[in-house]
Amino acid sequence: MERTFTYPISILFLTLIIKGSCDCSLNNINIGTRRSGREIQGKPEWNVTVINNCSCAQSQIKLACKGFQSAESIDPSVLSMTGDSCILINGNPLNGFATVNFSYAWDPPFLLLPTSSVLVAPCS
Repeated sequence: MERTFTYPISILFLTLIIKGSCDCSLNNINIGTRRSGREIQGKPEWNVTVINNCSCAQSQIKLACKGFQSAESIDPSVLSMTGDSCILINGNPLNGFATVNFSYAWDPPFLLLPTSSVLVAPCS
């Protein structure tokens, strides 16, 4: 009798551990912006770091960037605009705990916020 009760508990426990390790969301996409100290065409340059603070890769990361402008060019393979959204690294996966960086020049700085992403399976 004890054995039949132990197996379901073990399976439930392992399921919760596996599910918990890949419970990622937009809250795991963190964006930091800091001034570089340079000026481009009279505008301050800002260095942006996007971090995936989750063990799972996330792809199709979109940022709200309504009105986003830059006096310096940004590599479109890193950040490209489509309407009021920007897509990061052409929608390719940003691996768990990985970062992507880009710089732009404008005044004032833009508040870039993640609006959507897709979890990439399998997740470690």
